[in-house]
Amino acid sequence: MGAVTALWFIPLIGAATVLIMPGRRRTLAKYVALSASLLVLVVAIGLAIAFDPAGPQYQFVESMSWIPAFGMKYAVGLDGIALALVLLTAGLLPVLLLAGWNDGAEAPGYGNRPLAQRYVALILIVESMVLLSFSALDVLLFYIFFEAMLIPMYFLIGGFGSTHSDAKQRSRAAVKFLMYNLFGGLIMLAAVIGLYVVTARGQTGTFDLRDITEMVATGALGIDPGVAKALFLGFMFAFAVKAPLWPFHTWLPDAAVHATPASAVLMMAIVDKVGTFAMLRYCIQLFPEASRYFTPVIITLAVIGIVYGAIVAIGQTDVMRLIAYTSISHFGFIILGIFAMTSQGQSGSTLYMVNHGISTAALMLVAGFLVSRKGSRLIAAYGGVQKVAPVLAGSFLVAGLATLSLPGLAPFISEFLVLVGTFTRYPAAAACAVIALVLAAIYVLWMYQRMMTGPLAPGNESIGDLKRRELTVVAPLIAMLLVLGIYPKPLLDIVNPAVEQTLRTVNEKDPPPAVADIALRHGEGERR
Repeated sequence: MGAVTALWFIPLIGAATVLIMPGRRRTLAKYVALSASLLVLVVAIGLAIAFDPAGPQYQFVESMSWIPAFGMKYAVGLDGIALALVLLTAGLLPVLLLAGWNDGAEAPGYGNRPLAQRYVALILIVESMVLLSFSALDVLLFYIFFEAMLIPMYFLIGGFGSTHSDAKQRSRAAVKFLMYNLFGGLIMLAAVIGLYVVTARGQTGTFDLRDITEMVATGALGIDPGVAKALFLGFMFAFAVKAPLWPFHTWLPDAAVHATPASAVLMMAIVDKVGTFAMLRYCIQLFPEASRYFTPVIITLAVIGIVYGAIVAIGQTDVMRLIAYTSISHFGFIILGIFAMTSQGQSGSTLYMVNHGISTAALMLVAGFLVSRKGSRLIAAYGGVQKVAPVLAGSFLVAGLATLSLPGLAPFISEFLVLVGTFTRYPAAAACAVIALVLAAIYVLWMYQRMMTGPLAPGNESIGDLKRRELTVVAPLIAMLLVLGIYPKPLLDIVNPAVEQTLRTVNEKDPPPAVADIALRHGEGERR
């Protein structure tokens, strides 16, 4: 078994082991799940150490024929972009298992069945499918697990949702999540079949990403421009729903609010990244001309999402819903950087995916710890929390400042790269996106002021500070926000060559700096 296969196979084995354990051993089952997630993290770190940024685009490749009649392979491998997201996934899962240590036991309406086992098994299954999606080098293989991960997430939202929501609300949110994403996936399936037909040309077609990309780069595919645009839209629609891109975002706030905090983070910080990752890997590499054609529309939608998410977040009275809307704004930044088609924009977007995952995890989990103490998601129910829980309030502040991209914290450099990379091609879009920086300061600082400062609100006297397990969850997230905010170079060293290779594949070059153009024209004028 290769290392990349081990990445997704270990959590699958862990989930199967947990499910067959008797209900009375639920504590042991949780430790088995945690051990499996830590082993995945060790494998991911080993791959990162062995990865050669100057080497081939895809490394640790494993490939074997799966369904020869359809040209389908089990083909997996990692480039720098996928590796960064693998590290994010592997790093967050142990944290989420610890954060949701008691979630399964609190799920209502299930009698005495082994809920804890099912809960942690579902989380491990989602991890397995996400890791396989990030590493898949076969388009159909990617599609299968892109869709399959919806099923365990559906049960995590509907069956193990927040105890502060009633069963009807959880069920409605879970169904909405599933229906939106399944519809997007069905559109993508038609595009996947269409792509296979295009590659066949009288012989057996292929789903191999590397072969199709090579045919696109050399012109051997010979695809009609109209067909390419239709196929691009099929892929892009599914990824826009998953990400989500405005106006396909409406399922996210409900799903995030009615899931447990750990499940909400799993969805927003990890699962949704499959959508933005796929835009880079599939939309742009397989359909470069169609990507250029639709770029103005996508950038417009991304900018609307950036500003819309920030404005709506300001008006929220539910702390969990507020955090969900901030993610819609952040996903707009990620998509903006991807379709800016510059090395800075795409490197910034990849880094943004990682940093958003860490900052959202920190903010959502700390908020979840607070809500579990008070029993209310309403911002107005709090006030003066820093007086009785200073460590919790301080962690909430750091996570909030990271969300608004404060310099020195991880999201700042990724947001800066996205804006700089976008400005070189689309200055108007970058200028509009900057508005969200001011709006982010409003919703984060105003939320902190209402919840953590001022006089202690009645009923908050019993709110305790972070416990040992909760500190174990929060501390590594805060540490990573600080480390990547000060020194993001190791991660960028992995990501940048993959981004440059992607741009070379689609024959895109960074535009020359405008300052250089001005200086050149000035020099020519003087010579005249």
